[in-house]
Amino acid sequence: MISSAARALLSVCLALLALAATSNAPSLLAPDKGKFRILVGGQAAGKEEFEISSKGDNWIAHGTSEVQTPQGAARVTGTLELKPDGTPVRYEWTMDGAKKASSAVNFNGLIVSIELHLAGQRPFTQQLTFTSAPIAILDNNMYHQYAILARLYDWEKKGAQTFSVLVPQENTPGTVTVESLGKQEAGGGKFEELRVKTEDLEIDLFLDGQRLVRIVSPSANAEIIRE
Repeated sequence: MISSAARALLSVCLALLALAATSNAPSLLAPDKGKFRILVGGQAAGKEEFEISSKGDNWIAHGTSEVQTPQGAARVTGTLELKPDGTPVRYEWTMDGAKKASSAVNFNGLIVSIELHLAGQRPFTQQLTFTSAPIAILDNNMYHQYAILARLYDWEKKGAQTFSVLVPQENTPGTVTVESLGKQEAGGGKFEELRVKTEDLEIDLFLDGQRLVRIVSPSANAEIIRE
């Protein structure tokens, strides 16, 4: 008969084994670093620099964009912390330009807590609840986040896959459908194409292996090209 002390020790050992298995699980994410040129109507409209790297047990995806808006030039930064399986933990963004704002977004399962700061106004807090995982972050002018979406897509399963999505600068939740179109000729090469669709938007991602090299938004007449 096992004593209570032995049972307690066994429970601790099992918990440690489970933790070790989780720690050793392969990550969906991979290190990446680069620059994108943002074109609208074939004309330069901005640029983005980004880096995706591991930090401790989690991952950090950081980007800085400089874009031209109707109000003038704006600088946007976004820092996203993720678990190895791509689950978001925390997201922070800032905008500096004619409009100054910042926000911190915390994730607890399907519950999202947002604290928004606008220049000259009191902080605004909001809580959102999603109905399903996985949750993808696709913020305005943070194009490297589409590379993370491509990592979340199940390439073995393929077909149309639906993701919950949050656009933090607009505090807008929704869903996107992602589908592989296979290898396509584009820009003088052959790339894997993913089509990302919402109710009113369609975006094509072109990947060299799993490296995002080009984004095309026909409705916005915009193209984002990796340098």
